Amino acid sequence: MLGKRVQFDGETWHALDLLARDRMMDFQELVDEAFSDLVKKHGRPTDLKTALRERIPMIADSSPVDGFNRGGQMEKPQPNGR
Repeated sequence: MLGKRVQFDGETWHALDLLARDRMMDFQELVDEAFSDLVKKHGRPTDLKTALRERIPMIADSSPVDGFNRGGQMEKPQPNGR
């Protein structure tokens, strides 16, 4: 887990400490929730699965491209039916 050191003024620290106690959370849980909410507020994905889902089109929904079928396999040449 990565870590950063942050500083709060006394009033802010006291308010955060009381909030954590009222919600029966430790400080790390409070921080995790706050940053998760901040990231969501700005429309950024919060986990890898969501990021991939938003950034890469679903294979089942895409049409075949450049001779590959939906499963990623090369398509066999179609006979001309003559």
